[in-house]
Amino acid sequence: MTNSSTFCPVYRNLQPFTYFFYLVFLIGFIGSCFATWAFIQKNTNHRCISIYLINLLTADFLLTLALPVKIVVDLGVAPWKLRIFHCQVTACLIYINMYLSIIFLAFVSIDRCLQLTHSCKIYRIQEPGFAKMISAVVWVMVLIIMVPNMLIPIKDIEEKLNVGCMEFKREIGKNWHLMTNFICVAIFLNFSVIILISNCLVIRQLYRNKDNENYSNVKRALINILLVTTAYIICFVPYHIVRIPYTLSQTEVISDCSTRNSLFKAKEATLLLAVSNLCFDPILYYHFSKAFRLKFTGTFVSQKDSKAQKKKSSDENDV
Repeated sequence: MTNSSTFCPVYRNLQPFTYFFYLVFLIGFIGSCFATWAFIQKNTNHRCISIYLINLLTADFLLTLALPVKIVVDLGVAPWKLRIFHCQVTACLIYINMYLSIIFLAFVSIDRCLQLTHSCKIYRIQEPGFAKMISAVVWVMVLIIMVPNMLIPIKDIEEKLNVGCMEFKREIGKNWHLMTNFICVAIFLNFSVIILISNCLVIRQLYRNKDNENYSNVKRALINILLVTTAYIICFVPYHIVRIPYTLSQTEVISDCSTRNSLFKAKEATLLLAVSNLCFDPILYYHFSKAFRLKFTGTFVSQKDSKAQKKKSSDENDV
């Protein structure tokens, strides 16, 4: 791997990507902080969907911790120890966020499906206690898969430019990384099917109620479902189209230099789309969480009304 990287420098020219990663980090960090403030209010109603959204928010904070390190490393200004730390820890945090986001988005879709179809046979799934339990199971499962990538010892290599994280891994680390990638692709495929089936059932139910006198509410529910689906497709589908070929290029199953370079650039571009879920998630919080929506409107709409009232009073005084 080291000899191949010498003759085929793949990990370079990353500066253009860093500006977009920085923008994603800035927008996502502001949105996540506001969402945290909204969710910690005492009057928050912890329904199932709120529990899933809070877990999604927690995963987003892992991403906000990881992105600044990735940006510094990709700019080429990070010290050697920070580059090692990125490969061992922060790069793994990015993928932990990604698969937690995929799973909890699927749970949000299932919950909305059960609410709109009024399914009573599996009502216990919609109980907050069940949502907390399944969320804990998800966290444990994802961490068991990902954390060994942080803990497996790495090898010492000579400090140099254009080094990839795979070069630090021993044979057992490379094998675990490869296995992790295929497990994560399986997670993506399975939960994509869940999201697709849930949303199709919801759309069918909404179509049946198109003549209902409360169709405005039905239409809003449809928009919410389409919003989740669109965000999911934009963020996660392109990355997983690229992931397997890129993984094969990391293990030199694909050894052609130009192909490896193209796959690396494609991986970085699609990873940028994947982490952009950090920007989309506050929009989901607004549409799916009443607590978040009330705090948002209460904060910004009231401020707007206050300014309008002050302007009106000032105009009246001038008269």
